[in-house]
Amino acid sequence: MNQHRLEVADVFRQHEQEFFARWGDTLSPQQRKAFRDICACRTAACGARLEQCDHCSHQTLEFNSCRNRHCTKCQSTARDKWLARTAKELLPVPYCHAVFTLPGQLTGLVLQNPKLIYDMLFRAVSETLLTIAADPHRLGARIGFLAVLHTWNQQMRPHPHLHCLVPSGGIARDHSRWIPSRRRFFLPVKVLSKRFRRQFLQRLSSAYRRKKLHLSGPLAHLKSPGQFDRLFYQLKRLKWVVYAKPPFGGPEHVLKYLARYTHRVAISNGRLLQMQDGQVTFRWRDSADGNKQKLLTLDAVEFIHRFMLHILPAGFVKIRHFGFLANSNRRDALRLCRALLDASVPQDLLSQREQNAVERRCPHCGVGTLCILGWVPAGVEILSLIPLVVDSS
Repeated sequence: MNQHRLEVADVFRQHEQEFFARWGDTLSPQQRKAFRDICACRTAACGARLEQCDHCSHQTLEFNSCRNRHCTKCQSTARDKWLARTAKELLPVPYCHAVFTLPGQLTGLVLQNPKLIYDMLFRAVSETLLTIAADPHRLGARIGFLAVLHTWNQQMRPHPHLHCLVPSGGIARDHSRWIPSRRRFFLPVKVLSKRFRRQFLQRLSSAYRRKKLHLSGPLAHLKSPGQFDRLFYQLKRLKWVVYAKPPFGGPEHVLKYLARYTHRVAISNGRLLQMQDGQVTFRWRDSADGNKQKLLTLDAVEFIHRFMLHILPAGFVKIRHFGFLANSNRRDALRLCRALLDASVPQDLLSQREQNAVERRCPHCGVGTLCILGWVPAGVEILSLIPLVVDSS
């Protein structure tokens, strides 16, 4: 029998009382729901289903997932299904990976105004990339890209940034040709950084004037225009971090990037090492020290608190498309791009494991498809699952 590996849910269940005693009054409804869902995921609390292969008749009983997008155990299946859809939209050109990061001085504002600040981040980044790329002195083309929001660093501290995956080129203004970017870089990082800073600060200033910012507790002093201006000019003098990797491989490489960045949560179960005496130890990668793997031990309540900081507001969309990949005109734009590139829709880009997950292939024979025979209500004891399902089917 395989030994149980430590999971985020184990930490939540064991230290629930201590966490809520310290932080319960500060939690949003979304954070409370995420906590409950993560604890219940793939247990009797979520119910179960009996599945049977339509080829070899192999049967399996599986607890249901909570399907919360912040759950560490629910992201694999969601990612594979999303990748299957997205793979058909990839173009046979190199892609560029760009990252736009908010300064640490904005952390307090982010925590008190997450939806507003994250929306500003998306808008500032999209305007920056689309405008600079359209400049005839730069690329002179209409580009399209996908942006994914991450709000954490390797230690689960607040660190809002956008990962953008951009085909390294775009459509000419007259739609007559595909304009490729330079081989060594997509767009100049310094130019991107300055415009990103300006675009974001313009939106931040506008939100402040319209009294859209929530400012309480340690941020109450910013209600004074003089104090806010002081912060504003401090941010204006900073060099905002923008990173752009030189264009890399085509669709196959892009899928690996997407799998790595799109459906991540603050920390994966695979990084957890042990929980002992109220302490949780996990691995983290120190980018300031050559990406060396290091260990960090936190009080369990602090561990949970850091995780909860990255629960997104209800309904907030963390994966967005812009330019010719925007939802409103993506199909027609991709058809034009493929015509200009003399390319067809890519096929079979997913790995065998990803294809099996999307198609629900039988793990026993690898040929048939798993079909649901029946359901078990939430809360039913494990020993009574099989007869109950058979009777209900």
